[in-house]
Amino acid sequence: MPATTRPARSLRPLALPLTLALAALACGGNDGFQASSPLANRCAAPRSGTDPFTGQRYPDARGTLDDEKRWLKSYMDALYLWYSEIPAVDPAAYESITGTNGYFEALKTKAVTASGKPKDAFSFTLDTSSWEAQSVAGVEAGYGIRWVLLANRPPRDIVVAQIEPGSPAAKAGVVRGLHVATVDGTAVVDGDPAPLNAGLFPAKASESHTIVFQDAAGTPASQTPVTLTSADITMTPVGTVGASGPFASTIPTASGTVGYLLFNDHNAPSEAQLVSAITQLRSAAVTDLVLDMRYNGGGFLDIASELAYMIAGGTSTTGKVFERLAFNAKTPEGQNPVTGGSNAPTPFHTTTQGFSPGARVFLPTLNLRLARVFVITSGNTCSASESVLNGLRGVGVAVNLIGGTTCGKPYGFYPQDNCGTTYFAIQFQGVNAAGFGDYADGFVPGGSGPSGAPGCVVADDFAHALGDPAEGRLAAALAFRATGQCPAPVAAATALVAPGRSDGRVVRPAWRENRIVRR
Repeated sequence: MPATTRPARSLRPLALPLTLALAALACGGNDGFQASSPLANRCAAPRSGTDPFTGQRYPDARGTLDDEKRWLKSYMDALYLWYSEIPAVDPAAYESITGTNGYFEALKTKAVTASGKPKDAFSFTLDTSSWEAQSVAGVEAGYGIRWVLLANRPPRDIVVAQIEPGSPAAKAGVVRGLHVATVDGTAVVDGDPAPLNAGLFPAKASESHTIVFQDAAGTPASQTPVTLTSADITMTPVGTVGASGPFASTIPTASGTVGYLLFNDHNAPSEAQLVSAITQLRSAAVTDLVLDMRYNGGGFLDIASELAYMIAGGTSTTGKVFERLAFNAKTPEGQNPVTGGSNAPTPFHTTTQGFSPGARVFLPTLNLRLARVFVITSGNTCSASESVLNGLRGVGVAVNLIGGTTCGKPYGFYPQDNCGTTYFAIQFQGVNAAGFGDYADGFVPGGSGPSGAPGCVVADDFAHALGDPAEGRLAAALAFRATGQCPAPVAAATALVAPGRSDGRVVRPAWRENRIVRR
């Protein structure tokens, strides 16, 4: 399928699903929410022309902001996983639908998890054109930098985690491990988060922002101002180099060759790159795999299923469920309220699913000697990435975790466009073949209980390149593989920002934490 064709029109889940329309639920209809709702596409500012990703004319008609609010309320009542916890708010009190103080935010549940974090820290909205560019082509405005927020409340600490080769940041000499001192003159440590977010996460290409970088010691002598101009960046989702590969590497050890695979995004371009990477590792006859998903916020659930199959192989996965979607209590047994069809589980895919150009092909598998995998994780490991972990555990693959507790997002949705805004409201919880999906507080390396996993808590090591066997987390994974022991002393894992929140914190775009089901 050409990269310009939007695959997300077929109903597949992201990291969070949708529920049935009220009309479909009441009448037993078999169409989805959008088709059932008479309020759909009545817009205060209707679009005109043709969607460049679908080739279809926009369905928008002239309406009002109140029409859009009524549509949103009916959509949430029908499909939101926690529809019974929607606060009773007056829509007239909200001048906008999106944004921190918008109507959509007001409709989210205010309940919390056992650890006290918001139950719904994940539902969000995105401009539809931006969503299409990001999900289909992997393109978004930026400098080619992946940021990690070591401290997300004052005193903040933001560090460069990864640089895309050939990007504006790479050309300016920015490297992994540099800390941010100021953004457009605003101090990171305790400054206003609005200009910090605007400078770190530019909204569009051709924005220029001046960022002062410094080394870990933070001495004035180490500070270097760099003016970066944002561009439309395609971040390489698999591996540490450009789109031409290589996508994976091997590490020789006394007990066999270990494969190392850095995986950053479950987006459309990742499909072909994952196939290439697994083919490389299979040819190298690796005996074990270290899967590095420390910066992977998720994406398409189909990609997660493909990767899990390529790791586990057919013996463990044949006839097994990768992930089953559990919708809200309004949904009739066995029905998918978004598609109006049956709630068929996502299997372990054995072929590509149409994200790559050309015909579908059978996926390669590693056929590892032992049914185990070592996964590098952090608070950025979210949603579809957690589905990989949970799906493998559900079929008996031993998943060992090295790094930090994952973000805790067993939820997903089908993106829904209305009037140029794409809504990502949590619609389902994903459970594996063993029926487990209760990890709202994350998978814990070395932890006990159902969401605990064998492994070690290890801090990110920004002094070494990703993939370097001496890098702290990779070194710990290799040592744990060899001895079953964690390095001593165990460092505290870095705390990363909760997605979708902006209460005085610098935040990442919510797109970075997703489990996406395609339409």
